[in-house]
Amino acid sequence: MEPKTLHILTGPTAVGKTELSLEWAEQYDAEIVSCDSLLFYRGMNIGTAKPRADERARVPHHLIDIHQPDSAMTIADYVARAERSVADIVTRGKRVLVTGGSGFYLKAFFGPVVDGVTVPTALREQIEAKLTNEGLASLVRELKELNPAGLGSLDRANPRRVTRALERCRASGKTLQVVKAEFDALPGVFSEFQIKGVCLTREPEELNQRIEQRVDEMLAAGLVAEVRGLLDQGLSNNPSAARSIGYRETIAMLAGELPEGELPATIVKNTKALVRKQRTWFRTQLPELRMQVAAEAKSATLFDTPTI
Repeated sequence: MEPKTLHILTGPTAVGKTELSLEWAEQYDAEIVSCDSLLFYRGMNIGTAKPRADERARVPHHLIDIHQPDSAMTIADYVARAERSVADIVTRGKRVLVTGGSGFYLKAFFGPVVDGVTVPTALREQIEAKLTNEGLASLVRELKELNPAGLGSLDRANPRRVTRALERCRASGKTLQVVKAEFDALPGVFSEFQIKGVCLTREPEELNQRIEQRVDEMLAAGLVAEVRGLLDQGLSNNPSAARSIGYRETIAMLAGELPEGELPATIVKNTKALVRKQRTWFRTQLPELRMQVAAEAKSATLFDTPTI
């Protein structure tokens, strides 16, 4: 057994990660750490293609069903929980298989994704109020005052990015340039681990067919009823989850904003757009991953690759 090794299996939505991950984990005495930003939430089952109870009975899974759907899990929450889960698995002498398609969360296994700046709730609320009352331009002006050397590549038209940047400058008392330099110098949480990473691929036409089939199966399994129940549990209070594909379209349909007959095609269209973004992310942000054609992947040889 290779000590201090993380095995990572990823790929775009509907590429076929679940069954292959189960086969590999069973064969190599591993436990699975989910890297999907929606599987955290209890009750979000059908629209996320969450592993079924019988699949989870085959192999222990971590970081699934750990949070109520009415509030968001942050990347910092995820990293802390993932670190604890990985340590627990390794301590018990098991292999670790990280699997999922959420690129930013996946990046946490390759390097730092959270800086050391703590933003007090009161400050966050103050800046949000300023954005609401005075507009984005007001936040940009303040950022320029705090950063006389410039704002670098910050997207000044993106309210979320501008807000987060101002929060960090105000909370730390430092410029964005200094905050970034300190972040770049941080070690990753999993820096002591060697990594073997594989990204599954399929031809676009084949993957599109799988997406269409998956959407049909989700709707037949009761996606609309699932979303109704989640709305009753406060899903709308968690914008990141409520805006996720499959859920946002169903919410729009239930609100009368999308004709029922257009629901399947709309989910399919948006899922295909997501897949294009995922492919770009894996290629540009995680070049360490080895690309593997899903139809040719075998569990016995899946990670027969050089260690990162």
